[in-house]
Amino acid sequence: MKDKPILRYNANERTNHWLVAILFIMAALSGLALFHPALFWLSHLFGGGPWTRILHPFIGVLMFVFFFFLVLRFWRANFFIANDRLWLKRIDRVMRNEEEGVPPIGKYNPGQKLLFWTLLLCMLILLFSGIVIWRAWFSQYFDIGAIRLATLLHALAAFVLVLSIIVHIYAGIWIKGSVGAMLHGWVSRAWAKKHHELWYRDVTREDPPDSQISKKG
Repeated sequence: MKDKPILRYNANERTNHWLVAILFIMAALSGLALFHPALFWLSHLFGGGPWTRILHPFIGVLMFVFFFFLVLRFWRANFFIANDRLWLKRIDRVMRNEEEGVPPIGKYNPGQKLLFWTLLLCMLILLFSGIVIWRAWFSQYFDIGAIRLATLLHALAAFVLVLSIIVHIYAGIWIKGSVGAMLHGWVSRAWAKKHHELWYRDVTREDPPDSQISKKG
């Protein structure tokens, strides 16, 4: 029983995550093709310039919809707690993989929580700015000043989103076991206890060490 792995993500959550990932890649590539003439060659991946312009906003909306499902599922686990502030103060130990003395945390560490809220903010900016500059449907309802501002915000949010995803991928690879959790859903008990001890206790109903000592006494 002690060696039994723990389910971190079920099949629906994993499928949802990878759909968002695929749509993000498609949105990023089509967006880059439209962003600068030097990158217009990327439009061939989507059937040429006209098709890229048609598909990009639909891909973006679809990405937001699937991402919103993830938000509904995980937003409660991404609120900050007192231990998160202490964890951030000792992040140098975490970076050195020396987590002794680092406060236990829940299902997500503070870095993951910051990423979650950054992604949500960027997605919202991309959605609303994208609606303003969606020429085929909505841009006629806005003046040129609003369209220019929306275009700038859209580009900035996309830039921050791409950087955030790069950090997300790097962190997932750096912390061994994280990518596997999103592929097959399971993590070892040792992994869960080391990286997310509060979540581990909640899932296994295991008491903290002090409680176990007091019970024995």
